[in-house]
Amino acid sequence: MTDWLLALVPTYGLWLLAAATFLSCLAIPIPASILMLAAGGFVAAGDLPLVGTMAAAVSGAILGDQLGYRVGRHGGQRAVQWLGSRAAPVEKARALLERRGSVAVFFSRWLVSALGPYVNVAAGAAGLSWARFTLWGVLGESVWTGLYVGLGYGFTGNLAAASDLAWTILAFAGAAAVAIGLGYWLFTILRHDGTGQAG
Repeated sequence: MTDWLLALVPTYGLWLLAAATFLSCLAIPIPASILMLAAGGFVAAGDLPLVGTMAAAVSGAILGDQLGYRVGRHGGQRAVQWLGSRAAPVEKARALLERRGSVAVFFSRWLVSALGPYVNVAAGAAGLSWARFTLWGVLGESVWTGLYVGLGYGFTGNLAAASDLAWTILAFAGAAAVAIGLGYWLFTILRHDGTGQAG
């Protein structure tokens, strides 16, 4: 299927790219990242416009995110009402997303993009504000599309090398995020322990 879709990029480039990123944000298994790499190569060759390619990829992803959020917002609220007192975990998730939701939305767009569609629905169901969801979603999708289209542009004609470099960058960014998170957690614990001893 991937080869067939790649063959369509020169003909249906921008529309295909927008449709692929849209569907991938709804958890439909479409090789959107590979298509963005290919589109970047076609941009470098002069067959696709850079601005149009980026706009198509980002727009499709944002629309997919928004649809997932709306599904969670409307369907999720009904589920909470139906569950009644058993919905306490959802209420806790809502509170957590209100405090830390921006980080989850941003990183699930590009660093752990496989979780993105589920974060969209969960954010809507947990009541994360639309403006906050949209802001961090747009920023994250811009990183995702910029990374893949940019690598495709830089590695014109060599999708394997571009894909390998993308995975290396994501792995490094993931390791850095974990290290920073653990460092912050340790700092918070040590500061709390120090405060407790001083009291």
